[in-house]
Amino acid sequence: MIFVDFCAFLRSIVDCAKDPYLTGTASHSHRELELLGALRRLGGSARSADLAKALDVSEETVRRTVKALAKAGTVLRVHGGAHLVGVQSEPSFYRRIAQDSAEKQLIAARVARVVRDGMTVFLDVGSTTAFAAEALRQNSNLTVVTNSIGVAQVLASHNGNRVHLLGGEMQSNERGTFGFVAEHQARRFVFDVAVLSADALTAKHGVLYQNAGEAQLATVVTACAECTVLALAHPKFSETAPHRGPGLADLDLVVSDKAPGKKLAAALAGSGVEVDIAKEGSE
Repeated sequence: MIFVDFCAFLRSIVDCAKDPYLTGTASHSHRELELLGALRRLGGSARSADLAKALDVSEETVRRTVKALAKAGTVLRVHGGAHLVGVQSEPSFYRRIAQDSAEKQLIAARVARVVRDGMTVFLDVGSTTAFAAEALRQNSNLTVVTNSIGVAQVLASHNGNRVHLLGGEMQSNERGTFGFVAEHQARRFVFDVAVLSADALTAKHGVLYQNAGEAQLATVVTACAECTVLALAHPKFSETAPHRGPGLADLDLVVSDKAPGKKLAAALAGSGVEVDIAKEGSE
C-alpha cells in the first residue's frame, strides 16, 4: 500500500511538471500535488466525491485542498468539485456555473420537486441543470438521459439510477455532445420530465441559445417529453441569442429566481406556461 501510494505521488509530481502553467508557481504540498494529479487523470475536472474516492480521503479533505489550490490560482472551485485551470481560459461551462450560483441552487431545488422516483428524465448541459443534477441525487431508480458529461458523472451508479449518455460530437467547452447522433438517440426515449436550460427567453421567439446544436437538441427533446421544465436565472429574461429552440407553447413550467417582466409574463400565461419563483426558505 505504501509503495502504491508513493507511486501515485510520483505520478502526480510528473503530471504537474508537464504542465507549463504550473512551472514556477508556489510550491505545493504532497496532498495538493496528489489532487492535481488526480484532476489530470480524471480529465481536468471532477466532483469532490470522485476526488475523495481517487485519493482515498474524506470529501472535507478534498474541499480544504481545493480551497488552497484555488487561492494559488491553480484550480477553479465550482459547485461540488474543481476544475484544473490551464493556459487558456477555462471552458465557458465553468464560467457560467460560477455566475449566480446561489440563485441556481434555489432553482435546482425547485426543479427537483417535479421529479419523482422511477421517472425517465432528460437533463441538458446547462449550468443550472448541473445544479439540478446534484439536487436529484436524493431521488432513486431514475432513468436519466443526458448529453452532459457532468450530469452523467453525478447521477450514474447512484441510488439505482440508470444513466444514458447520448453520443454525438463532443464539444469540450460545453462538456457535452451534440449533433445528429445525439438527436437520433434522444428520439428513442419518452421523457416524463425534460429539464432544459437556455441562454435567453423572450416573449416573441421563446427559448434561445448561443449554440445551434443545443437549440436543435432542445427542440427534439421537447417533442419527446410529457413535461418540459425550463430552469434559468432571471438575467436570462433580458438576454438574446441567435438560435431558436422550443417555443413558449412547448414549455410547461419555467422555474427562475425572480418573476419575468410584464410582457414575458403575459406571453407565458397566454401560452399556458406556469411560472415558479424559487426563493430562499420557500415551500
